[in-house]
Amino acid sequence: MKHVIFGGDGFVGRFLAKDLAERGEKVLVADINKSDLPHYATVDHVHCDVTNSASVSGVPVDGDDMVYNLSAMMLSPIQKRIDRYPFFYPVNTFGAANIMAHTAASGASQLVQYTTDMVYGKTVKTPQDESHPISPLGHYGGSKAETEAIADDWRMRGLKITIVRPRLIIGPGRLGILGKLFKLIDMNLPVPMIGSGRNPYQFISVYDCAEVARLAWEHGVPNKAYNLGSDNPPPVRKLLGDLIRSAGSKSILLPTPGFAVKWTLAALDQLNMPLMDPEQYLIADEYCVRDTEAAKRDFGWAPKYRDEDMLQAAYAEYRKARDSGLAVGNSTVVAAE
Repeated sequence: MKHVIFGGDGFVGRFLAKDLAERGEKVLVADINKSDLPHYATVDHVHCDVTNSASVSGVPVDGDDMVYNLSAMMLSPIQKRIDRYPFFYPVNTFGAANIMAHTAASGASQLVQYTTDMVYGKTVKTPQDESHPISPLGHYGGSKAETEAIADDWRMRGLKITIVRPRLIIGPGRLGILGKLFKLIDMNLPVPMIGSGRNPYQFISVYDCAEVARLAWEHGVPNKAYNLGSDNPPPVRKLLGDLIRSAGSKSILLPTPGFAVKWTLAALDQLNMPLMDPEQYLIADEYCVRDTEAAKRDFGWAPKYRDEDMLQAAYAEYRKARDSGLAVGNSTVVAAE
């Protein structure tokens, strides 16, 4: 038996591969990339383009294997409206469909599929548990919602699929939109907030995400969906204020009228000059907290990191890279979850 991780060279996948290998498990990473990672000394790798069904079918999967799909295209870098469908859907939806079909054809029956909390869209109830209505606001969440629908169909055909919906994943190796925030703080410039900043903002650690993927396997791959997010997320105003103080910056927080900022960002989006994706700014001032009781109950899991600590660790990594003369920012595509 082996663990086959599609997208295993990506953000979450590399931590999952390392964790499983250190536990003595046989691991195969199937990814279009192969980074210079120490665990490839004991972890096998096969080149795979998930958008190509023939490439996916070439990945050796046996009937007793455990399969994970962590391949994905993310919201960073920001895409123009016309580019969003071809950017997100080939990997996030059609790639996932290829992996599910190949898993079933190979006789394997267990899959962990990562999607996103962006499938929920606007807040209908809070905190949002897994029964919250699915109504994504854009192509990223839409591509993941369609993946979940495909998973439901394969469940009817006998596959066991655990779906994981993480909040914004944070950890070593990814800045995303945080790069813009960190630059403002470094330059002692005002940091605008969408709205008053009284609403909380919730992260989840990449380490927690990798752990839950493993725990889903250890607990028999339930045919359920699970939210992932931190406990007790602080208000945006406190989260950013603490970061500014710890950085020794002179930046100030700038509250703004949420409706006016959203209108402006929407107008820029229509002009193909997006500063943020609609899926980011449309809920930026909402009380948007994901309920994680299901994962805690079923897997005995609890998030290990606070939002404040995760954000400050990300900023420290940003500063270290900047001070070393390395390129920092959010212009690079980071493939996979």
